[in-house]
Amino acid sequence: MSKRVVITGLGVAAPNGVGIAAFNHAIKNGISGIRHDEQLQELQFSCQIAGKPQISEELKAQYFTELELRGFNSTGILYGVIAGMEAWKNAGLPIETNDKPDWDSGTIFGSGTSGIDKFRESIYKIDELQTRRLGSTVVAQTMNSGVSAYLGGKLGLGNQVTTNSSACTTGTEAIMMAYDRIQAGQAKRILAGSTGDSGPYIWAGFDALRVCSSKYNDNPELGSRPMSASAAGFVPGSGAGALVIEDLKSALERGATIYAEILGGNVNSGGQRGNGSMTAPNSTAVQRCITNAISNSGISADQIDAINGHLTATTKDSLEIENWTKALNRRGNNFPYINSLKNMTGHCLSAAGSIESVATVLQLHEGFIFGNTNCEDLHPEISALINPLKVPLKTIDSNPIIIAKASFGFGDVNACIIFKKFQK
Repeated sequence: MSKRVVITGLGVAAPNGVGIAAFNHAIKNGISGIRHDEQLQELQFSCQIAGKPQISEELKAQYFTELELRGFNSTGILYGVIAGMEAWKNAGLPIETNDKPDWDSGTIFGSGTSGIDKFRESIYKIDELQTRRLGSTVVAQTMNSGVSAYLGGKLGLGNQVTTNSSACTTGTEAIMMAYDRIQAGQAKRILAGSTGDSGPYIWAGFDALRVCSSKYNDNPELGSRPMSASAAGFVPGSGAGALVIEDLKSALERGATIYAEILGGNVNSGGQRGNGSMTAPNSTAVQRCITNAISNSGISADQIDAINGHLTATTKDSLEIENWTKALNRRGNNFPYINSLKNMTGHCLSAAGSIESVATVLQLHEGFIFGNTNCEDLHPEISALINPLKVPLKTIDSNPIIIAKASFGFGDVNACIIFKKFQK
């Protein structure tokens, strides 16, 4: 008998809200976390706005010891630990302090890079012949699996502790990997999520590609415009999202709050063939990813009430909507509601899928669909495919039962998960 897999904990460090309460309030009320970035202006970036979580020194001290913070310079690990630890506590799980690991629990926590600022700092010390002054934590902060290693140690996890990395699909893929491991009976629970560093050394390449928004430097909150006719590229963002993925039997035995159920999903690649490339999606692969996710979940396409899309505010938004209409065989007024979190957070890159999955689960658990701010001028190619009313501008009271969440990343990689409101 197939195991049912549920979500019992949520945590987030997002540009528009650190902590579930603040984040939930922000997405319901259309509050943006995109701000002017003085460093990007000083470095003469075309895009001088960004989404970064606001982390106080007091908050850092709640998650890291004074010794750990000495010489610490990895925003990705910082965000990931804050989000991951919140999700663990939110799930009502204890933090073991004895010498025995928790053999039933693990973490799959993705990252695009780790500690790039720490790495840069280390390079300067090496060049100045100060190798012995690098410090004892430089490896832990700069290895890509640094975030899962920190979480594994803080929580005493004895099951799989690993980091995946698949560009902007990373977070969604991590959740699917956790789902698969629990389905296989290899773990009772997995802390799944992803994180993304902040700063110019992460974002410079995208600015050089001219895919970032540069027309709204004086109006940061208007800069990220998914599905809009006046979209001018994506706004870089960062942060982390985390979800405790658990076997239903385990969750019920300990009386956990169940936020949603994962019905299934799919991960694939377009192989950079057809119309796919390093930076562009193969439409056939995107459609197959969605249809296979639906099939694997044991539902039909017409049961999907809403979609949380990838939708980055680039020229690919219209193509993504077209792919959804073909995969679902639904268009016009028959199309589900669709939204993009990136209007409020920017594109959080490797953290995007996990932060957006947290937002998706909150919609199911609390019964709403958040609005697409900055989309008053829906792109005409999109309005020709679906009813504009399916792209709500403000939060609407609703009772979605099934929401599809998808992410598409550089390297022509795709992931789609089907989340369902929990029903015994």
